[in-house]
Amino acid sequence: MPINIPDRQEFRKGCEEFKNHEKRDAMYKVATFLVSHFWGKPSDMADGLGVLLLTWNQAFYRYGLFDFDKLEKCLTDNLSRIENFRDRDIFTLSSSDNDDIKHLFDDLLKALQIDSGKAQGRRSPVAVAKALHLLAPKFFPLWDNKIAQAYGCYYNENPAERYVKFCEIIKDIANEVKDYTSRSEKTLLKLIDEYNYSKYTYGWI
Repeated sequence: MPINIPDRQEFRKGCEEFKNHEKRDAMYKVATFLVSHFWGKPSDMADGLGVLLLTWNQAFYRYGLFDFDKLEKCLTDNLSRIENFRDRDIFTLSSSDNDDIKHLFDDLLKALQIDSGKAQGRRSPVAVAKALHLLAPKFFPLWDNKIAQAYGCYYNENPAERYVKFCEIIKDIANEVKDYTSRSEKTLLKLIDEYNYSKYTYGWI
């Protein structure tokens, strides 16, 4: 399907509308700091991820929480794989990364599933993308239901494969919009998500 590439005005408008409407960005900053500060300590890293997931993904986790011990084990088992992506940006994405991305996605999908209650076992590909982004904020893009559908990557089946495809699409978009903003403290992927969120999730632009 054809992919919409925003022009400079539309992209900046999306980021501005996000700033005007969305008040939860403080939790993103806190979670980003915690993950960075405690890098290499999976237990504390898991706590940092939890700060974001339990606020940004509250609508999902109100039915039950994930198990922090399982998330810690997932991070421990995959730390070297995660570190491979930590300092990379999405422009370095290649097909040789596909297997590692799928492995991380599937492991986090299990670790972040609801652990108890009536919704036990329910999984959230959205939570996985949020976690991956915090672990490698310049490499892994964010998505949600409406954003994934807008890019033809809806994740009702084979979510790991759909996420790899989404990464490839966002890489192409990043190449086009990389010069649209300057001197931002935010990563390019965060800005792209703000644009997507404004356009596709809420229709502010």
